[in-house]
Amino acid sequence: MRREYCNHCHEQPNIFGLKTSYDSNWLDVYKINGMVCLKMWSETSPSQSKPHIGSSSVDKSSGSSGPSTPHHSHSEVDPSTNGQACKYGELVILGYNGSLPQGEKGRRRSKFVLCKRPVPNGVKKSKHYVVKQPQSSKAILDSMQHSISYTLSRNQAVIVEYMLDDETDMFQIGRSSEIPIDFVVMDTIPGDKGGDCKVTQSTISRFACRFLVERNETQTARVYAAGFDSSRNIFLGEKATKWQHNGEIDGLTTNGILILHPRGSFCGGSLPGIWREISVGGGVYSLRESRSTPQKGTKIEDEMNDLQDGTLIDLCGATLLWRSADGLNKSPTKKHLEEMIDELNAGRPQCPVGLNTLVIPRKSTISFSEKQPYVYLKCGHVQGLHDWGLDKNSDSRTCPMCLKVGPIVKLCMGIEPAFYVDSGPPTFAFNPCGHMASEQTVKYWASVPIPHGTNGFQATCPFCATPLFGDPGYVRLIFQDHVD
Repeated sequence: MRREYCNHCHEQPNIFGLKTSYDSNWLDVYKINGMVCLKMWSETSPSQSKPHIGSSSVDKSSGSSGPSTPHHSHSEVDPSTNGQACKYGELVILGYNGSLPQGEKGRRRSKFVLCKRPVPNGVKKSKHYVVKQPQSSKAILDSMQHSISYTLSRNQAVIVEYMLDDETDMFQIGRSSEIPIDFVVMDTIPGDKGGDCKVTQSTISRFACRFLVERNETQTARVYAAGFDSSRNIFLGEKATKWQHNGEIDGLTTNGILILHPRGSFCGGSLPGIWREISVGGGVYSLRESRSTPQKGTKIEDEMNDLQDGTLIDLCGATLLWRSADGLNKSPTKKHLEEMIDELNAGRPQCPVGLNTLVIPRKSTISFSEKQPYVYLKCGHVQGLHDWGLDKNSDSRTCPMCLKVGPIVKLCMGIEPAFYVDSGPPTFAFNPCGHMASEQTVKYWASVPIPHGTNGFQATCPFCATPLFGDPGYVRLIFQDHVD
């Protein structure tokens, strides 16, 4: 079989031999960086290959394959952007400092970049009707038809059919690794992610939610609870929370999809808003008494499911941050953050006890180098690791600079740019994890209540998901630098 290179990323694909005829053309199915892609070409003129159109789904019952809702495809390139993909924004998981501990692999990564698809795959409501046997209805059996089934009783269900919408792109998030899921998200474990730390029972839905982004200049993104499965269906069982109003039907997923908008602009450090729940149809509701309570909250008529830069989306087990392309352009880059670390290190901060120069690392390490800086969380003084003032019974330490007693922690730079609300210097650190960030960034995240458990909330460090300790949950760093 011939070997070709992707026209967009110039990677050599791993062709695994699946071909299918479609409209007198042929489709090559192959993988690039773990993504399943298609390439259409004419058998009579194979040199005139068409661009990628997305991934395919195989109808296992018949053994045939055909074009499906495009997923994991390469992005449409806008000529006005010098060959760069048309980027809508990014979904970033709270609790990871730039990457997953096991590395970024395929659809399992710490953040997902949403770009304009080569072919639109959005859907919109078409019609709805009542059936007595939902499992045998035409919409459910047709694997090419998007539909949502609301089961009212054993012998009655409402089917809502959806039709393709060429003005939107759809992206789906969930725990499942099936083809319809664009971004695979697992439960976030707070703190150090090293070692074998797995959640035995996940609370994230296999098809948690879906996003629709308008392909026009506004690039408005909206979130909806639940995602379509491999048969393009969404099922809300008899026990699921659902209701009918003014001829329309809607419902909630078991553990719910929650969102929180910042009050004002995320860039600059505004205050967080109020958590709301999003329905399957995109309605906005106040929170239920607990996460899976059958009774829905009150409809918030004047609020929409539109995302804004800095919106948080909670999946009950992991929390995502939406950063729009415009918002990211106003945020610091990773290179800028690394330059600020270099600037701090250029000041040659010293340990007042060991009198050795300290070096702030760009990434968290498990080494015990004498250059590794530590911060006294009671006062903020930065020093090296030493035994002066150590209480062996409680593991607390007395700061030699101000004599305050408390714990110490290793300092590490918060290197994920999406979590920053400004471009200020990293002069503050979260308590108790020691991740450094700008003053405005630290203060913003210390004020954000992240859902925890069935009905609890707690502020956490965005770089490691560790719950913040004490009030205010952070400390200002005091370096002894520029001493030469």
